[in-house]
Amino acid sequence: MTTVLIIIISIVIVFVGLTVYNYRRIKNMPFVPENPNIKHLTANSFNQHIKGGIAIVDFWADWCMPCKLMMPVLNELANDKQYSFKVYKVNVDEQRNLSERFRIRSIPSLIIFKNGKEVKRLVGVKSKDQILNEIKKL
Repeated sequence: MTTVLIIIISIVIVFVGLTVYNYRRIKNMPFVPENPNIKHLTANSFNQHIKGGIAIVDFWADWCMPCKLMMPVLNELANDKQYSFKVYKVNVDEQRNLSERFRIRSIPSLIIFKNGKEVKRLVGVKSKDQILNEIKKL
């Protein structure tokens, strides 16, 4: 019985340790400058930017650690000239009406639009390959 208890306590300690380590690592990540090809959308500019072609819209917030993890991925996507899509961002704190309109409940949320219509929604941190695979399906 004591061996099982020791194993369970060890697993819990390792799990807590890894959680704390990852939190500190993410919290202390260096600032990644935003790609100038990424435009911030407002309620007034939203429809005109997503109406033609493929648009990837990232719903995010300044305080969101997973959103910060997405910045390098979005920067790479914005620089990718192989595909013809645009990358945009919507700050959910500043653009609450857009967040409500698209029923954003978790961030980061990426919505892929094709000719103004939502075709795919990705919630959480995603890799560049995962996002490109969804775009290729269109």
